[in-house]
Amino acid sequence: MTASPKSGWTCWLWLLAGAGLVAVSFLFDARVDAALDVTQNPALKNFAWWCSKLGEGEIVGGAGILFAAIFFFLNRPRLAAEIFFIAAASLLTGLAGTILRVLIGRTRPEGHGPAGVPQGFYGIWHDGHWIIGKAAYSSFPSGHAAVAVGFAAAAWLMHRSWGAVALVYALAVMWSRVALQWHHLSDVLASALVALPLAILLKKALYPSVEFQFNNFHRASKKK
Repeated sequence: MTASPKSGWTCWLWLLAGAGLVAVSFLFDARVDAALDVTQNPALKNFAWWCSKLGEGEIVGGAGILFAAIFFFLNRPRLAAEIFFIAAASLLTGLAGTILRVLIGRTRPEGHGPAGVPQGFYGIWHDGHWIIGKAAYSSFPSGHAAVAVGFAAAAWLMHRSWGAVALVYALAVMWSRVALQWHHLSDVLASALVALPLAILLKKALYPSVEFQFNNFHRASKKK
């Protein structure tokens, strides 16, 4: 079954609107970065650190594998497949965000960026040196935020109630990355622009295979 032309146009309109929002957000980066800065407040900084930690791919992936295995052995293969898919989609959207930020080479906010280098986008080469993979030039988009938004989007596509809870988690991770001054507002918004459509594509392309395979494993495990 193919998507209707109307739904295709709707997707493109949403993407264009998202791109426009990210473009506008560049104008507010400095003010929002300063307003959300918690680096001088020990209690809020510690809370933000934990929120940020929960946006790391290995945390999400490890938890996804653990809970998928638990529900699989509890004879809930479909639920296990859904959990596994959400974790996998989260990791893949995070990977997409990480690849982009490494190639784009935007400097991180003041304090975490390279000393003496103006804020900007530098690609993979600057001042006669490769900067690909250097953390100080890996701000746009946020990998943590891409993981969290991908997780929330995939959870929403599985179950609306899961998605509502996961949205709170995603917003907390996005806030923490700006609050800790590791990213700009536009960085975390760009992550959402990357993660949302990718999660939708993965639901169509990946989830049927994941569900099929989990059901196969379950049937095989029941054979004597």
